[in-house]
Amino acid sequence: MTPDPERPQPAPQSGLPANRAWSEAPVFVASAWDRDSRRTTFFELANVLLQRWRLVILTPIVAGVLAAIAVLVVSPRYTAITTFVPETKKSGMNLPGIAGLAAEFGVGIPGMDNSSRFYAEVLESRSLRDSVLLTRLPDPRRAGDSARVLDILEVRGRDSAESLENGRVVLNSIVKVGVDGTTNVVTIAVKTYWPLVSAHVATRYIALLNQFNNHQRQTGGRVKREFAEARVTQAEAELRAAEDDLVRFQGRNRQFERSPELNSEYGRLQREIRVKESVLSTLRSQYEEARIQEVDDTPLITVIDRADPPGKKSSPKRTLTVILVTLLALFAGVLAAFMSHYLGTARREDAENFRETLDNLAAIRSFLRRLVRGRPA
Repeated sequence: MTPDPERPQPAPQSGLPANRAWSEAPVFVASAWDRDSRRTTFFELANVLLQRWRLVILTPIVAGVLAAIAVLVVSPRYTAITTFVPETKKSGMNLPGIAGLAAEFGVGIPGMDNSSRFYAEVLESRSLRDSVLLTRLPDPRRAGDSARVLDILEVRGRDSAESLENGRVVLNSIVKVGVDGTTNVVTIAVKTYWPLVSAHVATRYIALLNQFNNHQRQTGGRVKREFAEARVTQAEAELRAAEDDLVRFQGRNRQFERSPELNSEYGRLQREIRVKESVLSTLRSQYEEARIQEVDDTPLITVIDRADPPGKKSSPKRTLTVILVTLLALFAGVLAAFMSHYLGTARREDAENFRETLDNLAAIRSFLRRLVRGRPA
């Protein structure tokens, strides 16, 4: 069939396959436009960064240089670490692994000793920290001299009470106490500017903890031992007095066997001696038990790692710090480049809204300024 020359024919569409229906042309054209738009967007982003290459490149370079200077100026710190484990006493259940499994879930089992957490609280107590602050150590600032930890850390205050309070705050920042709930190992980490000071302070914590054991946690056993010791002394004196009475009786009455009354008195004196000997024997046994219990009541601290002066600094991590600062500055530079681009585009293409935004920001800034000056109206 030949086409009518007078009937207008549809114009051919470039890029449209001949076998597609005419109704599919809008979908095909839209798809081709989307692909071109994505390519254009990528190049736009690349051009934004290339046009502002100084901002993108110089920002991380300057930030990295400043970070390197800062970490070189900052004095290094050294961390001394000591670990110990207290003696664990168990009563009742004695199941291996139960205490550690319960500790992971924060559950306490009756009969299981929780002395590790108790010691952690003691280490962070006010009295123990004050004792550390008042300890005299070799002064690293002046060779051959000694000074209090409070003075070495250069803690100041209007009076001694305020100095100690400020010192406790400083100790909280440089001393970290941790407890492993599974193994009951207690860790003390001390970070200062001097390796020897860090080691000495950590060692001092252990010494004060042992002193606390010897003078504070023996009270029950010591009272029992002192009572038993006093009773033994008293019973020995009573036994000697009874024996002396028997000797005097025998000296006055050499023929007491012939007299029923004297014979009865002699028997009474002997019975009294036997009773006092029995009492003395019992008290001596209790006294020995009290002495053993007094020692047994003192929890033992087994030091796993002693606090040796560290050979390497723990902070600052110069290389890592410079790398992180440089990466953050690179991200900030890229973000600033895109912000600058889109603000410029908004200023050109939407000038009216852009000016309105600036006016609103200026109004907010003016309000805040009046609010700071006390005139919010």
